[in-house]
Amino acid sequence: MSGLDMIQDIRGSEGSIEGRVVDRLIKKNYHISFAESCTAGLAAAKLVNVPDASKVLNVSFVTYADEAKIKYLGVDPDKIREYGVVSENVAREMAIGVALAMGAEVGVGITGIAGPTGAVPGKPVGMVCFGFNIKGNVFTFTKRFGNIGRNNVRDMSVQFVYEKLLELL
Repeated sequence: MSGLDMIQDIRGSEGSIEGRVVDRLIKKNYHISFAESCTAGLAAAKLVNVPDASKVLNVSFVTYADEAKIKYLGVDPDKIREYGVVSENVAREMAIGVALAMGAEVGVGITGIAGPTGAVPGKPVGMVCFGFNIKGNVFTFTKRFGNIGRNNVRDMSVQFVYEKLLELL
């Protein structure tokens, strides 16, 4: 085995959670798009660490600002006003919007408060909301990771996304 083959084998899809997600998406002939806010592209970046990610990922968005969620994903501004941008309702609309905009069978929406600031009553630092749209079936979740540091919240959020994708696919 050559050095390059060994590196590919070590980093290959077999053992990693994102590799297993890519494999499952390929087998189902599904495409995935992410709409990320607090994770700022980490979920998509983790996917493209996997060989063959280009077979399942065409486009993803980092929609950090509310206006971007409205303009590019079709999030209803009334939902943002009523529930707040960090809510399952908005994560749901992000997941639906990105899937529809990109013609993907799977859309993932992530919105949250990574910290160290940004907490509001009822929504502490470390609260992240997720939406998953899989062929029109939508699932939402909220995780409270705690005030564990901005990058830890982001990393834990991406880990949760991949665990949920394996479960839901």
